[in-house]
Amino acid sequence: MSASVPTRVHSPSPPTDPPPRHRRFAVAGADLSASVAVFLIALPLSLGIALATGAPLQAGLVAAAVGGIVAGRIGGCPLQVSGPAAGLTVVTADLIHRYGWRATCGITVLAGLAQLGLGCLRVARGALAVSPAVVHGMLAGIGVTIAVAQLHIVLGGNPDSSVLTNLRALPNQLAHLDPAAVSVSALTLTLLLAWPRLPGAPGRLLRKVPAPLVAVTGATAAALLTGLSLPRVDLPSWSSHALAGLPEGPALGVVAAVLTTTLVCSVQSLLGAVAVDKMAAARTGPQARLGRSDLDRELLGQGAANIVSGALGGLPVAGVAVRSTANVNAGAVSRNSTMLHGVLVVIATLLMVPLLEHIPLAALAALVMAVGIQMVSLHHIRTVNRHREVPVYAATTLGVVVLGVLEGVLLGVAVAVVLALHRLTHTRITHEEQEGVHHVHVRGQLTFLAVPRLSRTLHRVPQGAHAVVELDGTFMDHAAYEALQDWRTSHTARGGSAELTGGHGTFHRAETPSPTCRCRPWTPWRNHQCAMPSGGPAENADPRAAHARGTGTPETASPGTAGGPAPGPAALTPTSGPADATTTTPDTYPHELARGISSFQRNTAPLVRDELARLAREGQRPSQLFLTCADSRLVTSMITASGPGDLFVVRNVGNLVPPPGEEHGDDSVAAAIEYAVDVLGVRSITVCGHSGCGAMQALLTAEPDVAAPPTPLRRWLRHGLPSLERMASGDGTAPRLAERPAVDAVERLCLTNVVQQLAHLRAHESVARALAAGALELHGMYFHVGEARAYLLGGPAEEGVFHDVREDMREVEEVCGPA
Repeated sequence: MSASVPTRVHSPSPPTDPPPRHRRFAVAGADLSASVAVFLIALPLSLGIALATGAPLQAGLVAAAVGGIVAGRIGGCPLQVSGPAAGLTVVTADLIHRYGWRATCGITVLAGLAQLGLGCLRVARGALAVSPAVVHGMLAGIGVTIAVAQLHIVLGGNPDSSVLTNLRALPNQLAHLDPAAVSVSALTLTLLLAWPRLPGAPGRLLRKVPAPLVAVTGATAAALLTGLSLPRVDLPSWSSHALAGLPEGPALGVVAAVLTTTLVCSVQSLLGAVAVDKMAAARTGPQARLGRSDLDRELLGQGAANIVSGALGGLPVAGVAVRSTANVNAGAVSRNSTMLHGVLVVIATLLMVPLLEHIPLAALAALVMAVGIQMVSLHHIRTVNRHREVPVYAATTLGVVVLGVLEGVLLGVAVAVVLALHRLTHTRITHEEQEGVHHVHVRGQLTFLAVPRLSRTLHRVPQGAHAVVELDGTFMDHAAYEALQDWRTSHTARGGSAELTGGHGTFHRAETPSPTCRCRPWTPWRNHQCAMPSGGPAENADPRAAHARGTGTPETASPGTAGGPAPGPAALTPTSGPADATTTTPDTYPHELARGISSFQRNTAPLVRDELARLAREGQRPSQLFLTCADSRLVTSMITASGPGDLFVVRNVGNLVPPPGEEHGDDSVAAAIEYAVDVLGVRSITVCGHSGCGAMQALLTAEPDVAAPPTPLRRWLRHGLPSLERMASGDGTAPRLAERPAVDAVERLCLTNVVQQLAHLRAHESVARALAAGALELHGMYFHVGEARAYLLGGPAEEGVFHDVREDMREVEEVCGPA
């Protein structure tokens, strides 16, 4: 019996009426609300960035409007929001200092033309070849420059164009503080940091208002109420607004300025587009239907926006991380949200000038200083340290601070190239004997340059000895591979044994967990058993089975169905996959079984034989007990990325845990729990439910029938009745998903059942004893089959909130900085 509910697939009927004609300029409600959220963030940040560059404050508003309307309309990333970015602050400030404001606008126009040329040449993907350590170092250097300069305004002074000069002048500035400026700045920073952390239900409602808007508005109101005398925003009349002019000076210097602006604008925008794609792809429902960004078109859109912004006297334009993140999180579904945000900026610029002129400059400076500090990300530093690229990061950061953005980036690229060559040519190979086992440890990249040393070291291993070759690197060329395999073949032929571990050997299960797991036991597949001989049983099977096997029309993934992952190269191909047992006719069972076993023996067994032999010698030592449903679509090792010996798995219909001592109980589950906790010493137990569970559907639809015979299935499902009662209690604490409500009663019961079975689990004596000793953890998990997405129960079990398990959604800030 399958423990899941089959999904009916209806063939679409031909339309009888002509399709309705949509209005040309229809705007979705999600786009409208997202545009308002982005506008409220963009308004104060645009003014603050203009202040930090030394440009007219109106220039920030011009760039925000043009970035939203022009880049939003033409660009290839519909959800990316463009405008004045903090990453361009240092570049623009330096240009204004050298050439003046009008010439800077002209350089912006030339940079836009250069971006148009690069977009026409279709070289956008080349910008992604820049090392992330260089990008993060550039952003960190820009952040340090911004923070040091704005600190002077926060303290009531005026910054210099040089970072070193600002640092030398800081002690004197601290001795001559302006109390009013410091007070307003402190209030701005307090609101900026505290607003996103407001607790409780009222806090969740208030947090919908962007923190930058609250910080600037609160500081402005406090300054007006207290009557503080401070420099404020001064927006001159548009009649005196300066437009672009031709830059004057050495041609080489102007070319360098244009290249610097083009480089920073392009790299930040393209990397931001890639990050926005990741965020948009993680969403569900209609919001996830957007395709991947066209990076060449995005470069054309950014170029057009810079031409228009520079010509109208605006700042340079690039993709902005904070606004793009807000746009995606607010549920935008098209480029209309970006364009509407630009229209709102235009309206505010024309109608809100009297209100904007009440904003103290100290409040804007504190806002931009906080942005600069956030650009020096500890997460970035930990990432580059893990990849051993701290020299590249440090060189780029110091280069940007001391020399300038273009010089700093070139210095970082040079250090990255030197470091790569050093790693490629320096390989450390050591040999030692421990308790009769010869260990050969290879650290670094294994290329043909290291083959002579590798061969000399391997030939020190005596004939007939057991050898372990540990490969601690990420690259091995063909010459090194052939040398290693030839030695292994000859060594085993002479009676010895050789075990290869690491990146290019067999599976290696470390005794202590590594912070960076390299085991990849599952790779993508799609209907991998759909190829049958012509006229074979599968072709004459039930059409629904043929449909599920991939021989019919592709099925759209929906709750309770598994949409196959994208095809890709398989390093280790599984012999069976989700739903295999339910898509085969009875006549094909022996053939399917024999073919699957044959595939395992031929393709997979050679890769895992050494690891399974080690497990056979040492015995099983799983770290967790995984209790889940018997549904054929749930492949536990796939969804947990685990390998042989990692999980002790118990599967039954409905992932039920019978309470101890109950009549008609099931001792098999209790015995497995006791064995896992007391004998195997597992450190965690996970109860995993899933979408479209047939057992939960049966509990919801079953009608009490005393006359019906007590079948084994009926007796078993009685253990799920407490879950049904818990859901029906309606006490306001029903388990739920953090990001969306349950789609139907079946999903609500699936979530409730996980929480209820955890309560049953705590009642078992061995579990209660281990929990009291602090030696065991309990986890709840929900797997949505159609979305291939896992949710973990967070916090105390009684809260019942399941959180989405995905990659960190801060990619935009990691790549582009926080503004």
